[in-house]
Amino acid sequence: MELSDPQLTAVLGVLVVLSLAALALAVAALLGQRRVRRAYAVFTGGRHQDVLSLLEHHIEQVATLRQEVAGLRDDTAALREIDRHTLRHTSMVRYDAFEDMGGYLSFSAALLDETADGLVLTAINGRTETRVYAKPIEAGNSRHNLSDEERAAIERALEESGGERETGPKRRRGSRRNDQRRRSSPPAEPVERS
Repeated sequence: MELSDPQLTAVLGVLVVLSLAALALAVAALLGQRRVRRAYAVFTGGRHQDVLSLLEHHIEQVATLRQEVAGLRDDTAALREIDRHTLRHTSMVRYDAFEDMGGYLSFSAALLDETADGLVLTAINGRTETRVYAKPIEAGNSRHNLSDEERAAIERALEESGGERETGPKRRRGSRRNDQRRRSSPPAEPVERS
C-alpha cells in the first residue's frame, strides 16, 4: 500500500503536530520538575535526605514545640497568679489637713493589687511635725476608719489606676470634729518625722 503525496503530507503534518505537542509536554514537565526541586530544597533546608526522614524529623520538631508551648502556658499561668498580687492600682490625693496650712502638703496614697488588697498611706503635715499612717486594705475596705481623702484615693485608684489630684479648699479637714476624732482614735500607729 502506497500513500499518495497528499496523504503523505497529511500524515507528516499529524506527526509534526504530535511531535510539537510532545515537545511542549516535555518542556512543561521540566519546568514543573524545577518547581518541585525548588520546593523540595526549601522543605529539606538544603539537606539531602529522603522525604520520609524529613517528615519524621519535622514531626519530632512539632512534638518538641508542642511540649515547649505547654510549658510556656504553665509558666504564663504562674506569672498571672503572681501578677494578681503585684501593685496594680495607685492613686494619690493631696490636700490641706489644717486650715492654717497651705500648699497641699498632706496626702493619702492608695497602693492596691488586682484584688483591691494593699494599703493606704496618709501623711498629715502640720507646722512642727508630719505624721504618717499606714492602713491595710482588703477588697477595697479597711478594718480601720478611713478619712474622706483615703476613701477618695482608694476609689480613684480602682477607677483610674494611677495619677495624683490636688483637692481644693472644699476638701479641707481642718474642722474641730475631724481633728478631735483623729487625736482620740488614731487608726494606726503613727510614724513621726520632724
